[in-house]
Amino acid sequence: MVIRSTESPPSPEYFLTLKPLPGEGTSGMFDRLAAALKDRDATPAHVMIFGSVSASPVAEEVMRRVFGGIHWPVTWVEGAACGDQPIAGMQVFAFNAGWVNPVMLNGRVVGSVFQDGAMRHCLLGGLGPSAPSASRPDQFRQTLENLETALGLAGFSLSDVTRTWYYLDELLSWYRLFNEARTRAYARVPFRAGSPPASTGISARNPAGTALVAGAWAMQPLQPSTRIAEVLSPLQCPASEYGSAFSRAVEISTPHGRRLFISGTASVASNGRTLWVGNLSRQIHLSMKVVEAILKSRGYDFSDITRATAYFKHRADIPAFAAWQSERDLGALPVIEAQCGICRDALLFELEADAWRANKGQNQPPTDTARRR
Repeated sequence: MVIRSTESPPSPEYFLTLKPLPGEGTSGMFDRLAAALKDRDATPAHVMIFGSVSASPVAEEVMRRVFGGIHWPVTWVEGAACGDQPIAGMQVFAFNAGWVNPVMLNGRVVGSVFQDGAMRHCLLGGLGPSAPSASRPDQFRQTLENLETALGLAGFSLSDVTRTWYYLDELLSWYRLFNEARTRAYARVPFRAGSPPASTGISARNPAGTALVAGAWAMQPLQPSTRIAEVLSPLQCPASEYGSAFSRAVEISTPHGRRLFISGTASVASNGRTLWVGNLSRQIHLSMKVVEAILKSRGYDFSDITRATAYFKHRADIPAFAAWQSERDLGALPVIEAQCGICRDALLFELEADAWRANKGQNQPPTDTARRR
């Protein structure tokens, strides 16, 4: 288990990355998670699980037994590990046990609300459509409506959203329609960053069998000095130039520290063209070069990453990322590797990441690649 934490008052935020140990079952994973949370007096605000959809009923039963119920949103994504375990890994965002309030929608917990010294947060997950029999674009619109409803119940709006996750079943068959529907929906929203959220769009099934499952992170500043800004990629063009409504990255700057959300990043040239078709190693190297350039442009490095997900088109390719990490002595990265479909047929690899850096004395962040509203 890899655990990263922030230094935000009134309580640290924890990012826990769990992968199954050799021979460990689902119960063992959740027992380890429960022990780690108890040691820190923390409770989950969101749980992301990558694993076989068929394993989700057992996992939910185990969660209820271990924790006495499921009091937080769970986003389950069909993502295979390189081994035979039913769960590839889990990512858990946790906060002080007494400071997290659930958001209920249709009798189910779909969100968590908490606040640190600088921001009020709403973290949503496991959201889907109201009518699974509707067309896929209509299911996306319904999912967005449910997301807005959940935000409203917590006192937030879509304009507060800084990060989204969309996991689409059979993505390649309707990605263009998804992008068109998202672009139309976002066109009416005055986002706090002045630009759409950082985002990930991946092909994966979900336990409900719907066209998609979604998650989102919304934030409201509590202090005038807090800023939310789009961050440009030094090596790639804005996604809007080829019809996708998301920011390459978004940064939140507070008096306590800076948080960076990096969108799903793949082997795409500065003009939006796919590079290194058929070459997994080159695609990984270029993708990580782009991620590193975004990190460095804002004064971060790989050691500041709190959570990351590496997506592979082919399950057999998963060990290739470990080789990349080994070459750079980065084996301790808090990353889950999972087999999921990528948004272009020729892409073999994609990585998303979050990073945090506490403010230290006169260490002020650079400003050359941030767009501030």
